[in-house]
Amino acid sequence: MPEGALDGILVVDFTRVIAGPLCTQILGDLGAEVVKIEHPHGGDDTRAFAPVADGESAFFLAYNRNKQSVALDLSVPAGAEIARALMGRADVVVENFSTGVMERLGLDLQAARRASPRLITCSISGYGRTGPVADRPGYDPVVQAESGIMSVNGFPDREPIRSGLPMVDIMTGLTAGNAILAALMARERSGKGQHVEVALFDTGVAMTTHLAMGYLVAGVEPQRVGNAGIATEPVGVFHAADGAFQMTISGERAWRKLACDALGRPELLDAPDFATNLARLANREALHARLNAIFGTESRQAWMARLRAAAVPAGLVRSIGEAMASEEVKGRQLVGTAPHARLGTVANLRSPMHLSGTPVGEPAGAPTLGEHTAAVLETVLGLSSAEIAALAAAGAVRGSAA
Repeated sequence: MPEGALDGILVVDFTRVIAGPLCTQILGDLGAEVVKIEHPHGGDDTRAFAPVADGESAFFLAYNRNKQSVALDLSVPAGAEIARALMGRADVVVENFSTGVMERLGLDLQAARRASPRLITCSISGYGRTGPVADRPGYDPVVQAESGIMSVNGFPDREPIRSGLPMVDIMTGLTAGNAILAALMARERSGKGQHVEVALFDTGVAMTTHLAMGYLVAGVEPQRVGNAGIATEPVGVFHAADGAFQMTISGERAWRKLACDALGRPELLDAPDFATNLARLANREALHARLNAIFGTESRQAWMARLRAAAVPAGLVRSIGEAMASEEVKGRQLVGTAPHARLGTVANLRSPMHLSGTPVGEPAGAPTLGEHTAAVLETVLGLSSAEIAALAAAGAVRGSAA
């Protein structure tokens, strides 16, 4: 098996919940050795999140594959000393504690970089490490509200609604991973590490993209339109005789394909209310009613065949279970299994990254709490069994069997 893109890179991971763990999981997928530091009692908060199957949290499993768990009590001096030693050997250190916690624990990132000039450190926080609200904890739903994202989600006659997935957390993890990869590339040129900072709020604001630009350059405050299109029409959930599907028409060529090739209704092109994109936006309700009257005459599968034959973008509205069982998921082999210390094997969503020269390796399932404590202390720090036993007796570390 070829080496991964990040083979030989050691990441010490002080993160928990979503954004930080997703960031370090990506690095692990790419071949880095990721050592996840967890408190000996309970570990990452998400180990207790629902749903739990066979004693393991699906939430934790989703964000922590390809990692080694070291159970370390950072409030015990010997535990903090072990953490500093691991940081001294790391290429990358990632943390998402509240502002000031790393310093209070004696794990100052600036000091770590002075001691190891090639070290890359990354702080993931709610509102940044500077500024008037740096001490505020960050939560995805709150940031969705404060950044303006919620204001455009939902239907105009109802209150704003957050996305079902924690999109700000997810995007923050992806952004932090990208920034760390850029810092590793820069280190190849300069030989020097640097500090990376990514905040949930900053990411949430950046996610508003063209909607924010519409306000900044044109003063347009976007409104909620449900599943319909904000910039183009027709876009939305439409209803066949036996269920719903989503269709997105972006541009006049696609509109012509829909009207002529899929629907066989070329007269729609000449109707003044539908002739241009701006006209269709202004007459959205009438357009959707007209289309639903047509779609209601046949089944979803019949329309899918006709729409795809006409190269009109459309797809069934599926549940998660239906998506997991779909031909697309099966054809792309997006679901597999990974080895797990307690369960034997566990279901796994494969990484979406495909690199021809340094491919993503076969996954290892998320670790049990403290599963790798002894192995990491032996291989990374060179500690003996007696030294590890003494640390355990002092309450500084814990293995999975303790």
